[in-house]
Amino acid sequence: MITPIDRPFSQNGSLLTVDDLKVEFRMRDGVVKAVDGVSYKLDRHETLAIVGESGSGKTVSAQAIMGIIDTPPGFITGGAVTFGGKSLFDLPAGERRAIRGPGISMIFQDALTALNPVFPVGWQIAEMFREHNDLPKKEALKRAAELMDRVRIPSATDRLDAYPHEFSGGMRQRVMIAMAIALDPDILIADEPTTALDVTVQAQIMDLLAELQKETGMGLILITHDLAVVAEVADRVAVMYAGRIVETGPIGDIYARAMHPYTLGLMSSLARADRKGEKLQPIVGSPPDLMHVPSGCAFHPRCPYADEICMREVPVLRDVNVERKSACHFAEKLATNV
Repeated sequence: MITPIDRPFSQNGSLLTVDDLKVEFRMRDGVVKAVDGVSYKLDRHETLAIVGESGSGKTVSAQAIMGIIDTPPGFITGGAVTFGGKSLFDLPAGERRAIRGPGISMIFQDALTALNPVFPVGWQIAEMFREHNDLPKKEALKRAAELMDRVRIPSATDRLDAYPHEFSGGMRQRVMIAMAIALDPDILIADEPTTALDVTVQAQIMDLLAELQKETGMGLILITHDLAVVAEVADRVAVMYAGRIVETGPIGDIYARAMHPYTLGLMSSLARADRKGEKLQPIVGSPPDLMHVPSGCAFHPRCPYADEICMREVPVLRDVNVERKSACHFAEKLATNV
């Protein structure tokens, strides 16, 4: 049995603080700086969406928080993550493991590969209760059935012995959610929870997460590239590019007035009901090779507003107003022109 963790979050306040997090992968051909100085906070009841193109560092930053980066080749080279007043990187392995589940839990991007194909889904969900709460097998399976019913898997008790491949993509995702919420976590990290699902199932899953959040008060970190989903569920947004956060702020403010060219590009490439008839404007070029990040602002080769300073100086993430931060040399000018 894993030693239970203390629950210090009965009042409002920051659940999680990520400060200058840095992660790199040391490969034969060089070093990949996957996360390069990421900082943010998450409060109880809050939904923080982390958005950006593939390879921007969204998932790696979450894996660093969970403590599941494979070393080697991955290494956390800087920064701190504080949860419950404790620095996660300074905890012994046993204490860190005890936090995974009841403290911080994660829904992985691909349920088919995340679930173990050789064990029934009921056994896999029940394992959470056997390991963390030392429940006997029969009681653990009963709790697993209750969880499967909670995430609206039909005939839950009859499907405890079913294997992952016997479920549809949407049902497998629900199994993943059941495992993630089994111990009522204080923080849930949802990594692309609606990837490859049809629109109806996407809506059902996001509604389910919202209900669970309302019931338990957990903080939710939503990692996604789907800006339409973000607009519906998020309180705040952190936009990542080339391993860094380039803009943060309340969801409504960012959608109304982007203060970084990359965010503006993401918004311009999104179909919106209030802009019928307008052509979508894709972002030219591709994200940079993180082994050879461009000098200055990493976005400058693709940026229509780039100037000489952008090629020379790395812009810091700074306060533009009370609630908004941007890592652009021309944030104020961009906001005025939008």
